[in-house]
Amino acid sequence: MPQHNTEISPDLLSAIRDRFAHIDLCPQQGPRVFFENAGGALTLKSVVKVSTELSAIPDNQGRDNPASQELMNIIKKAKTDTMLFLNASSGQVFVGESGTELLFRLISTAILESPAGGNVVGTSLEHPASRSAAKRWAKIAGKEYVSVPHDNETGSVDAEAYAKYVTPDTRVATIIHTSPVTGMGVDIASISATIRSISPKCLIIVDGIQHAAHGDLDIDSYNIDGYAISPYKVFSRHGYGIAWISDVLSVLPHNSLEGGPEGNWELGTRDTGAYATFSEVVHYFEWLGESFTESTDRRDKLVAAGKAIHAQEKSLTDAMIHGTGNLKGLADMPGLNIIGGLDNHRREGLVAIHHDSISAADLVAGLSEQGIRVHIRKDDHYSGNVLTPLGLPACVRVSLCHYNSQHEVAQFLAAMAEITKDA
Repeated sequence: MPQHNTEISPDLLSAIRDRFAHIDLCPQQGPRVFFENAGGALTLKSVVKVSTELSAIPDNQGRDNPASQELMNIIKKAKTDTMLFLNASSGQVFVGESGTELLFRLISTAILESPAGGNVVGTSLEHPASRSAAKRWAKIAGKEYVSVPHDNETGSVDAEAYAKYVTPDTRVATIIHTSPVTGMGVDIASISATIRSISPKCLIIVDGIQHAAHGDLDIDSYNIDGYAISPYKVFSRHGYGIAWISDVLSVLPHNSLEGGPEGNWELGTRDTGAYATFSEVVHYFEWLGESFTESTDRRDKLVAAGKAIHAQEKSLTDAMIHGTGNLKGLADMPGLNIIGGLDNHRREGLVAIHHDSISAADLVAGLSEQGIRVHIRKDDHYSGNVLTPLGLPACVRVSLCHYNSQHEVAQFLAAMAEITKDA
């Protein structure tokens, strides 16, 4: 029977976990808890199957034969599925090399084709995928790059911060939906509204790479011009990225074949398997949503899935921070610090920590020895923009997804208690 709340039951969690490859077993390490989802989520078994099947097809797209037509049908369906997943009623979606490559392409086009002069606004919270692209192309185009400082306390950035730096001459603005270092989300709609109230024709590009796995995407409500994701972080595989662009951005001059189809943003023959595997991701979200709504509408199912994912991940991060059973949470471990604070409503399935006397590298190694997979973020070109203002050389990123369990959180806390007991 359909549930009328957002709680993932033990039976449903078991069914969820059964859909993912290597859910609790690393092919090299053996049994392990996977808390490195921000670096790349687990892969759906259906994605592996479809990807394998399509990699064996010898036919090309755009030919006059049944196999080629079927490839085109798969691509068409996947584009429809992806637009539904994003809740985008206009614009277009297409695949590229990676989320990073697509952000560079969207941002470079927006900057080069916007009116001369003015500035480009981004924030210190952003991943270098968007920040580097904006800085590089602003310089080439002779536009000033302006950096909005994020809030160290919340690990996020808000519309009020943008309002202090956006001007009527702001041509392009970039936003990150969720930080891969702090794990904190931002309110895209309110930031976009603030930007457009000051510079109505500003082109707005969003890095959604870290956010997408958590569901609840709603491009129609954002009023933006570009959004990029990396499917390997949304239960698919490596080797491609997905971008959505608005009708405004779509028609701007961009890299394309001379004499080719108007409005085409894809360069060369795309991998049909990439499109097909993202359809599998969308189908999975729909399947999950069926447990939380009686509606047969596909979008309603996707929305329900997003709410359930949010609730499950909040339950897990709350347990991680405050404890579960008789295990103390991170908040009660002496010398342990949590970036962004304890009860931050912006948190999306990620807890970034550092210890007063144990290095981040030693924490990662100690957890690995006990079968817990996490990741170090260093004060480098990837994470220095967040860690340097905090005076931290590194932190440990503990990132989870809705398929993780309270039992896995308990294993993590027990391991942390052991590692830090003599510190």
